[in-house]
Amino acid sequence: MKFVKTGKVKDVYEIDLNTLEFVFSDRISVFDKIIPSKIPHKGEVLARISAYWFKLITELGVPNHYIDSTAPNRMRVKRVKVIHDYKKLNSQTTNYLIPLECVVRYYLYGSLWDRITKNLITPETLGFQKNHEMKFAEPLPKPFFEVTTKLEKVDRLLEMKESLVIAGISKSEFEQIKEITLKIDQEINSRVLSRGLIHVDGKKEFAFDENRNLIVVDTFGTPDEDRFWDAAEFKKGRYIEKSKEFVRKHYRETGYYERLMQARSKSVEEPAIPPLPPDLIRQTSEIYIQLFEDITDQIFKSVK
Repeated sequence: MKFVKTGKVKDVYEIDLNTLEFVFSDRISVFDKIIPSKIPHKGEVLARISAYWFKLITELGVPNHYIDSTAPNRMRVKRVKVIHDYKKLNSQTTNYLIPLECVVRYYLYGSLWDRITKNLITPETLGFQKNHEMKFAEPLPKPFFEVTTKLEKVDRLLEMKESLVIAGISKSEFEQIKEITLKIDQEINSRVLSRGLIHVDGKKEFAFDENRNLIVVDTFGTPDEDRFWDAAEFKKGRYIEKSKEFVRKHYRETGYYERLMQARSKSVEEPAIPPLPPDLIRQTSEIYIQLFEDITDQIFKSVK
């Protein structure tokens, strides 16, 4: 294998010109910052949940890049080009990663709630009536689909017009991406709800194959890409995190997130992210393992 690159979570290797192997590490990142702490079994959990979902959407007839799993924390995938220069992407380009992250939200939570508190988004945009008094963590009347950048240092939200330009896609291709995303989520939502979970939101990534057909790439439906809650606790008015959001909350509560956002808004040096306390490392590992069991209905036993 030939080493290609190290990402925030995955190390990527070349098997041949058409195949890559993802090696999922125990690294963890939030707010585009890699935390100087490792989460035991995290890489294995991500790889095995990812394989579970890819096998499922393959059965549903959704084209994707998954080939097989070569080890509990490894996955082989079809290779596509990663083109950082937006000007090189157009309607004739094939076999490339679409530089967008597609996010669907089902609850008024996370950064979406932050935008509400700052009056950056209206109730009507989310499908509510004009005078609706929005409440934290309430369900949205319809799925809220939006896109962000994928290949930039810090993800930023995009309007449709810019997303079409930088990704080299047509409006009909954009709508097809949205349709596939919602189709996958419909399956995720119903399956996890039957296992005591609520799917709060999640992201998907896409590419074009050599014939410019859309394929689902990267990973999805894991505690890194998606948020999940305990359904029974939600009925009691409690939001028990079953994903990386548990870690994000720690950095919000300690004030790090606010300091980071201030630095970014002023374009000054960003503060280094502190390591997680040992008890939070342990709890995070337990959350990831439990989510694997809840999603797959399998008992987790590390086989690394």
